[in-house]
Order: sequence, then structure tokens, then C-alpha cells
Amino acid sequence: MTTDIDPRPLPAVPRLIATDLDGTLLRDDKSVSERTIAALAAAEEAGIEVFFVTGRPARWMDVVSDHVHGHGLAICGNGAAVVDLHSGGRLVRVRDLPRPTALDVVRTLREAAPGTSFAVELATGIHYEPAYPPFHLDPGATVASAEKLLHETGPGQGAPVLKLLAHHTDLTPDGFLALARAAAGDRASITRSSPTALLEISGHGVSKASTLALCCAERGISSDEVVAFGDMPNDVEMLTWAGTSYAMGNAHPDVLAAASGRTVANNEDGVAVIVEELVARRMASRG
Repeated sequence: MTTDIDPRPLPAVPRLIATDLDGTLLRDDKSVSERTIAALAAAEEAGIEVFFVTGRPARWMDVVSDHVHGHGLAICGNGAAVVDLHSGGRLVRVRDLPRPTALDVVRTLREAAPGTSFAVELATGIHYEPAYPPFHLDPGATVASAEKLLHETGPGQGAPVLKLLAHHTDLTPDGFLALARAAAGDRASITRSSPTALLEISGHGVSKASTLALCCAERGISSDEVVAFGDMPNDVEMLTWAGTSYAMGNAHPDVLAAASGRTVANNEDGVAVIVEELVARRMASRG
């Protein structure tokens, strides 16, 4: 595990901090440390916006909903949704995975990787196949084949599909990701954030990075004014897009290669360490 902070320079005037949650801002017990809470509040007070950018659905954002200031927005589902946490997780932007495409990907992965099971994350909640590991946080989920879960009586009549989840019991996580991208990466964005062979499949071109870029453009913020943090492959595009980015000390090798800098692990408050320095520089520049 990396314990030293990369000494590369921070941006002179950052305007937005974009941080992943699990394995990054959150400690392993899913808590936000008092140090991190204070650092985020200080950033907002200094005029630096903070965006939580996560693979989590809006209904699982209670871990940080009390720590969103000002704008109240977060990016969920790996970029598939922008939600207003001040309004209980109301969806304000949806970038869905078209159902015909989702069905095509299901068929493709069933053929390429027999034994794959699926879950379907809709704007209204999660549903999954009988063989898929159950979601204990979502006891009301429908259990049926992916084909049935994706069926709609007429075009556009079903709830938007935010992402498709694919699980395999025998393949390695990175091996499954490589296989799926080779088989279906021309039709959808495929990534992963779990330590198991669990893939997250979004609409083509939908990622944390692309949705963050849209939100920043609406605010007149350039990528050079963004500092990003992450730890898993679903963060790579965001870390590459941001002008300054930090891989956590506990990060996946692909993340360590993609980020422009490195901080300590999530359990050591690696985000807070950098944010404190950002705020100190911001305040010093104001005299």
C-alpha cells in the first residue's frame, strides 16, 4: 500500500473537487471521518464546489447526504444520473442505457461468458435475476430474468435504465472486464468498482467523466480547475479528464497509472489531506 503523498503541484486556483465515495472519501466502514467532514466544509466555505461522483444509486447516498453543501448535487450510477440530495435524491438529469441496447448486451455476455447473471438498475429501483447475489439493502426488488426485467409494453413506457450489472462467479474481476469490453464495448460503457467480478454497464459514452464535464460546463468550469479523487477502474476516465487527480493509496493499478498524483489510503483520510492543502493555498492567495 502506498503511504507517501505524491509531491506534484496542486492547481493554483481550483474551483471544483470531484470525489468518488467507496474506497476514496469513505472509510472501509462506510463512515466519513470528522477530519474529512471539516475539510469538505472548509472547501465550500473557500468557494470550491464539491461534487460526489459515485457508482452508487441515489437511494444509497445517505452516507454523505448531510455533507453536501451549496448546490446539493451529486453524480450517481457512474454518470447515469445527477441527483439533488437536498430534495431527497430527486433525479435532475438522466443519461440512460436504451433497453434494446441493454438486451443486446445481455445476449452478448450470456454467449461470451456463460454463467453471467444480471441485475437491472432502473430510475425507480433495482431488480435482479435469481442467480444474482441479492441486494439486502433493497428487499423489495423484483426477481426475474433480465429479459423480463427489461421488457416494456411499448417504446419509452418503462422507467429509464440507469445501468446493467453483470456478475460472474468464476472469472477474475479484470478478466471479466476485459472480456466484456471486447464483446460489447462498442455498444455500451463497461467498467467495474467492486473487488468481485461485478461489471457496471452504462449507455455508450456515459461515465463519471462525461457527466462531470457536463456539470462543469454548465458552471463555466474547465477541466484544469478540477481536482479529482478515485480508487477503482470506474474512476479512470474522471481522473484522466481532471486537470489534477489523485489515486488513493489503496487504488487499483490502473488508477495509479491514470492519476497525476497520489495520496494516502481512504482509511488515512487521503482526500482530506489534499483538500486541506487546497484550502490553505486558496486562502493564502486571497491574502
